[in-house]
Amino acid sequence: MSYSHKNTHILGSSQAMLEVFELLGRIGSNEVTVLITGESGTGKELVAQVLHQQSNRKNNPFVKINCAALPENLIESELFGYEKGAFTGAFQRKPGKFEIANTGTIFLDEIGEMNLATQVKLLRVLQEGEYVRVGGIQTLRVDTRVIAATNKNLFECIALGTFREDLFYRLNVINIHLPSLRERLADIPELVESFSRRFHKKFQKEYKPFSKQFMGKLMQYSWPGNVRELQNLIEKVVVLDDEGVIDVETGSNKTNIALENKQFISDGMLNMDYKSAKEMIIESFEKEYFTTLLKRADGNISEAARIAGMHRKNLFVKLRDLGLK
Repeated sequence: MSYSHKNTHILGSSQAMLEVFELLGRIGSNEVTVLITGESGTGKELVAQVLHQQSNRKNNPFVKINCAALPENLIESELFGYEKGAFTGAFQRKPGKFEIANTGTIFLDEIGEMNLATQVKLLRVLQEGEYVRVGGIQTLRVDTRVIAATNKNLFECIALGTFREDLFYRLNVINIHLPSLRERLADIPELVESFSRRFHKKFQKEYKPFSKQFMGKLMQYSWPGNVRELQNLIEKVVVLDDEGVIDVETGSNKTNIALENKQFISDGMLNMDYKSAKEMIIESFEKEYFTTLLKRADGNISEAARIAGMHRKNLFVKLRDLGLK
């Protein structure tokens, strides 16, 4: 299954992704401020693009900026622009990203990396729709929808004093939490096929499906780089035309994927059909994940649901299905 708008496609049939798709559908064309959370590589920018494309601003600019990629002293001028002579090297006026994104959408990736001084100015934009260029005195009006994303726990950032609580609540009108790939292992076959077909076409190679043994290895890995890491790996396999780039032998010159979930895998699984082995892997991983989640939340279902980015009712059903109390 996929959630698509124009050329943007988000794949997934797991329960976690179905919940994301359901929320995207409910948001629809409503131009509400959204905070997208999740680990790096989970597809936060894709979700931001979908939110823009299904809004009434879809024919207007979609401007993205990575707050972590800019030095602290440059992010303010990048967002709000600057006047001629505002600082050394400012030889002429330059519009900022908000000005460029006027009537459209601005996507602020890695918002947790933004310094406090710039957070104050961003809060003013969200509250009043106003800002001032660096070195300027004129107040400018802007009509821009803000979508932000982070891989950080902003509650922890607020506690540490590195992120403003009032800004958090302005950004977090609706939260979309993207699950890590290890939380949606059932989606791997669908993702692999999509990436494989894309790269076979890109490199003008005849498409051929991967072996069950290869897919089994993919299902055993924890994917710290998430979907982005999987995509990069499939591209490498297609280019080299070699499934052997996945090698669990230590010291191999090939791509070395350590089987961090090997406690879930028994020798008997290797003799099962692919579907049965996959289901066992997923169930074992889910039990481990949700057991750890409950411990982290001290057994509080509401807190566990918040951490996992799930509805409380859906979490309760999942725990019951897994036999966890």
